[in-house]
Amino acid sequence: MSTTAPHPASGHDRDVTLLYLIKQVELAVRQALDDVVATADLTTPQYTALTVLERHPGITSAELARNSFVRAQSMAEMVTFLLGRGLVTRERDERNRKQYLLSLSADGQRVLDELHDSVADIESRMLEGFDVGQTEILRTYLVRCRHALSGDTPR
Repeated sequence: MSTTAPHPASGHDRDVTLLYLIKQVELAVRQALDDVVATADLTTPQYTALTVLERHPGITSAELARNSFVRAQSMAEMVTFLLGRGLVTRERDERNRKQYLLSLSADGQRVLDELHDSVADIESRMLEGFDVGQTEILRTYLVRCRHALSGDTPR
């Protein structure tokens, strides 16, 4: 394992707030992800919803919206689109007959599988020059930042 030292920040980079740098990273990731998922005729929010369903099958549209970073109204439109494409399934919740539970369909899983390597490449490019330990430290710090801002306790 190499221990690649990070390049020291230039004077200009030190003058930029961390919030601004995080936003720049978010925008760069979003653009790269937009380009990749467009090959499957998806938007990044649609792709995100599919990945959430992959990890959490059988959730409500409201839960999917919260975990996908979109409003419930936007999710309702998205679910209609994803159902129409056959990428998700919906069945009535046996515990609450007024609700429907959403899951990833076999076609939805196929789409995610086809996009997997290209999406993983975005993360690899972003972390180029980081060793495994540095990557894990970055992950830990980002999780801590998220928990500090959301008031959640770390898991």
